[in-house]
Amino acid sequence: MTDWMGWLVGAGILVIAELFTGTFYLLMIAIGLAAGALAAWSGANGSVQTFVAAALGLAATAILHRSRFGRPARTEASRDRNVNLDIGQRVAVAEWQQGRARVMYRGAPWDVELSPGALPEAGEFRIVEVRGNRLILANA
Repeated sequence: MTDWMGWLVGAGILVIAELFTGTFYLLMIAIGLAAGALAAWSGANGSVQTFVAAALGLAATAILHRSRFGRPARTEASRDRNVNLDIGQRVAVAEWQQGRARVMYRGAPWDVELSPGALPEAGEFRIVEVRGNRLILANA
């Protein structure tokens, strides 16, 4: 097996591993290994191949880290519909008292508060956040 084939096999293994992680970091290292394969194919010696692979892998990783794809979305769990299925559900509020009320939701009484900007009027509201045992509501 020639050097460039070894670099490409390594890059292929990283691409396959990337499919199981869900991030793009292993893909960036695979790009570096592919660059090492190009250096080997062009006739560079082993140290140059390694330098090219490391430099491109690090540069690609740094670029990815600075992009929006390199950082996980930061949403609070109390507002994330994927974490709490109550987010987005609707409740009816008969009367507000200083921005607070008590409603029946899922067969139990809950304390509710208005979210900033919501209007305190009787009617149907949408749950936008769950803080402990309190539901934060916005106008539907």
